[in-house]
Amino acid sequence: MTSKELRKKYIEFFKLKGHREIPSASLVPENDPTVLFTTAGMHPLVPYLMGENHPAGKRIVNVQKCVRTGDIDDVGDSTHNTFFEMLGNWSLGDYFKEDSIKWSWEFLTDKKWLGIDPEKIKVTVFEGDNDAPRDKESIKVWQECFEKSGISVEVYDKQKKNNETARIFPLPKEDNWWGPAGKTCPCGPDTEIFIDLDKPVNFEKCPSGDDCKPGCHCGRYVEIWNNVFMEYNKTVNGKYVPLAKKNVDTGMGLERTLAVLNGFDNVYETDVLKPIVKKVQIQITDESLIPILSQKAREIEEIKSVKIIADHIRTSVFMIYDGVIPSNLDRGYIVRRLLRRAIRHGNLLRLPNGFLLPIVETVIEIYKEFYPELEKNRDKILEEIKKEEEKFGKTLNQGARELIRLVLRMKNFDSNNQEKINIITGKDLFYVFSTFGFPLELSFESIEIMAISPELKIKLDKEFYNKERITKEFNKELKKHQEKSRTASAGKFKGGLADASEETTKLHTTAHLLLESLRRVLGDHIFQKGSNINAERLRFDFSHSEKLMDEEKQKIENLVNEQIQKKLPVNCKEMSLEEAKKINAMGVFENKYGEKVKVYTIGKDDDIFSKEICGGPHIKNTSELGKFRIKKEQSSSAGVRRIKAVLE
Repeated sequence: MTSKELRKKYIEFFKLKGHREIPSASLVPENDPTVLFTTAGMHPLVPYLMGENHPAGKRIVNVQKCVRTGDIDDVGDSTHNTFFEMLGNWSLGDYFKEDSIKWSWEFLTDKKWLGIDPEKIKVTVFEGDNDAPRDKESIKVWQECFEKSGISVEVYDKQKKNNETARIFPLPKEDNWWGPAGKTCPCGPDTEIFIDLDKPVNFEKCPSGDDCKPGCHCGRYVEIWNNVFMEYNKTVNGKYVPLAKKNVDTGMGLERTLAVLNGFDNVYETDVLKPIVKKVQIQITDESLIPILSQKAREIEEIKSVKIIADHIRTSVFMIYDGVIPSNLDRGYIVRRLLRRAIRHGNLLRLPNGFLLPIVETVIEIYKEFYPELEKNRDKILEEIKKEEEKFGKTLNQGARELIRLVLRMKNFDSNNQEKINIITGKDLFYVFSTFGFPLELSFESIEIMAISPELKIKLDKEFYNKERITKEFNKELKKHQEKSRTASAGKFKGGLADASEETTKLHTTAHLLLESLRRVLGDHIFQKGSNINAERLRFDFSHSEKLMDEEKQKIENLVNEQIQKKLPVNCKEMSLEEAKKINAMGVFENKYGEKVKVYTIGKDDDIFSKEICGGPHIKNTSELGKFRIKKEQSSSAGVRRIKAVLE
């Protein structure tokens, strides 16, 4: 089955079940400050999972672009990618566990759809704890599904150790509970669907021994679908209270499912990745094997390097397509890190200068039919990646030589020497970063590759090559230069619903006032380029090439505060996208809503201050806001300025 066929079948199936299709949202989330990127299909739906009515109704389905960087060190194995597509269907206060599970089973096993052998399927459910009981309802529905297919059903029992014959595996909250880190939030148990490949993939022999079961890291069980049942609200006191309106949020990984359907043992054989891998491999010459390694190590590292390059360039293409430009801050730092890691692995393979661009072209060709905007943005994507490759290429070899020097210095270290003058420090690696552009993780990876060289014979003694210590030292240096490390931003990748507190909601409405005030003071060239809102502050990026003068900032502040003092009503109206355009509603994120959109207006009928397409959440009246104050205005990237502001 091809990726095109799988996307089509999934959408068609759920349309037959009464769902309406919505387009993929941007990788840059609008309403969730807890993440840098859209990491799951639910992120663009935050307001609707919190109770807002979705313009498309209570049943929706889509294919969502996602990025996750938390597993970046696992990229190159059989299943992990930084970019992936998530097939998802949602119930917003409509159907619940029974329909969700039975439809998943039907789509997976019915020969009209995917036709997966039911014997290969095993599932996990929430085992229960002091907060919430065992998910007996899901267990019962799964039993019915298996029995209907003529399969005897056993629930896993730790005492019996019946993992080989069991079909249903109750697991604890850390495995089968969906609930973000916020103080209050909708949450609940989930049930995950695994395909049993009947053999380890990542190891010759399973490290779990006889107790291999879904969730084991040996690769025998591949998770392809997760159904989340939001049936509780976590209160401030930490209690879990049943929700009146229950939601279902599901996600199926396109790449993993394609691999299973086609009998591949890794996602890099699928039609969305294999052509990219081939484009990397075709540029490899006989002399390009990693020179410092033994023959066996060379082969292993070459395969891994090819996969890393294919994965990272695909991800970078989609990031830049959604407006993320390489830089040393936040999202820009992530795309820069991915590109430079790909370039470094290309250097290890001795790929020619400019090797990234043919790979970029291949990515665009694969996806342009489903994401036609890629073709329209081809030149921009190629330009940004070319600039980054040229910029990093100038210092790459120098940086690699510096790392070799550091490793050789550590090789001669005498463990009895109390001065410890030869350890690698965070200051060393910050110098490599600031001088040669090597992100910390790339330096770690390069050192560890060199350490397996039979010629260098380096032993990375934990006392002297301590990554935790080095990272702390590196971040200390980084802080001095007012830059952000991955460690500092790692919390943004935890995922989950945005903070829906009253303070955050107020600042969300304030962002609308700020955008319109910027346009009235600075001009109609101003458009929103991104925002990040939490309970403490509003961060707002907008298109403008010059630093704001004090007089301009004061005018903007005054204009926002005037609207607050006027006690203007905040109203919402659903309409078609065309209607929204006719009334000149601002619509930076309009492509995520489909046929209908929500337009929020601030002001009275005869005096509307702001009209903007948005998913919410919002307050009812500007009188609920405090005094608006701009704390800082600075450059974000080329042609983009950033304002940080608060309500007092």
